[in-house]
Amino acid sequence: MQWEFIVALVVVVPIILFPVAFLWYLNIGGIYAAIRQAQEKRAAAKERTGAGAHQHPAEEKAVAGKH
Repeated sequence: MQWEFIVALVVVVPIILFPVAFLWYLNIGGIYAAIRQAQEKRAAAKERTGAGAHQHPAEEKAVAGKH
């Protein structure tokens, strides 16, 4: 290869790859934000409905006095 071609590659490759990497970074950041938002929404809904406070059916009967 001639040196001019190598210099051209060295100059052109970063110019092409920088926008590609930047768009990839934006996509990954958006996906990450969407996942976090969904997790927060799910946790808020779970807290609102009290889904974490369920008892075992046998414990519910014992508390209610039904053996």
